[in-house]
Amino acid sequence: MTTIVSLKQPRAEPGAIPPLRDGERLSQPEFHRRYLATPEGVKAELVEGTVYMAPSVGSRHGRFHIRLATLFGIYESATPGVEAADNTTVILGPESEPQPDLHLRLATAKGQSREQEGFITGPPELAAEVSDSTRALDLNAKRREYDRAGILEYLVLMVNEGSLRAFGPGATELPVDADGVYRSRVLPGLWIDAAAIVAGDLRRAIRVLNKGLKSPEHAAFVRRLKASAKAGAAPKPRAKRRR
Repeated sequence: MTTIVSLKQPRAEPGAIPPLRDGERLSQPEFHRRYLATPEGVKAELVEGTVYMAPSVGSRHGRFHIRLATLFGIYESATPGVEAADNTTVILGPESEPQPDLHLRLATAKGQSREQEGFITGPPELAAEVSDSTRALDLNAKRREYDRAGILEYLVLMVNEGSLRAFGPGATELPVDADGVYRSRVLPGLWIDAAAIVAGDLRRAIRVLNKGLKSPEHAAFVRRLKASAKAGAAPKPRAKRRR
């Protein structure tokens, strides 16, 4: 996770606001107030009312992160009305202010979230975490919190296991397809080859994503987004249920 520098100005006088402490219980407004006053380099999240101070980020995390972020950026460029973001504070509720590694959201009137004062308020349609030292947090408290807040799809790229895990409504785990590709139930055409990301084969991962972007499902989604934009509103994607 990274801190948004521009949002930490102006700073409070030293000692005026208590510092954040790992494991402390806080409300979202109080967490937000303290977080804005923290020194540069301090990284923290509020999940289920508990403060989590971010550990150091390893090199594998960084490599996996940039690969997945590349796919999200390509998907955004091919899908009007969808916005990708990296390490952005998301205010989800009275006890929730996480900072997902990545997210994709409908930046439209009918999307689930809004940008307010430089932050995202409300659940993005899809959130993703690159999980290494934060495995327990990502698969438990964050999994519950994201589902409770209404995030429709949650992806966890497992650094140690070299795999992708996906969760839908009810925090139910969703299967990866038989060919090893995860096809988003919420954002049509978002096809992720986790094995290619793990292996560092970004070219293959992009080829797989491009197939998704050429699929009839993605074309239909783009048509709906464009038609709704002309009408002044965009449809809210729905998670597909497996039969």
